[in-house]
Amino acid sequence: MEFLGVTLRLLQEHGYDGLTIDEVAAEAKASKATIYRRWPSKADLVVAAFIEGTRSYATLPNTGSLRGDLIAIGHQVCDQAGEHSATVRAVLTEIARTPELGAALQTFFAQRRALITAVLDAAVARGEIDVAVINDDLWDVLPGYLVFRHLLPRTPPSDQTVIDLVDQVMLPSLTRRAV
Repeated sequence: MEFLGVTLRLLQEHGYDGLTIDEVAAEAKASKATIYRRWPSKADLVVAAFIEGTRSYATLPNTGSLRGDLIAIGHQVCDQAGEHSATVRAVLTEIARTPELGAALQTFFAQRRALITAVLDAAVARGEIDVAVINDDLWDVLPGYLVFRHLLPRTPPSDQTVIDLVDQVMLPSLTRRAV
């Protein structure tokens, strides 16, 4: 949808504070009322644009192994974070001041959690891991670290970073014996 593409571009250009519904409407050649009928707030529009802009990266890998799936997800996160780092910076800067933006982002996080849940469920079904070792906080390590590295100037993660994170942190944590 054109509104979402325009929103992403303007968000990257102007940041969250500089983004206006007026400018989105003007560039999309539509009325503000049309936008507000679909997205009741600027926060809702921004999150919808971000979700749509990153939808192609939210595909379920099916490599046949937990390691392969985690590495594939790591590469998806890196591609997404690299392409949308300006948007992520704008959203993270604003999230502390705009509670509705934080609330709206829960949709994005829920979609990403569903992806990892499916990967971990498949690993349990294949007998690679015990369901008892699955921890929601552990999942945050993979995308959190990779996105963080993209937000720092001149330190984006490499393919080897993804492999090391999976092999040295994720797999040992997920394949340990449950206590």
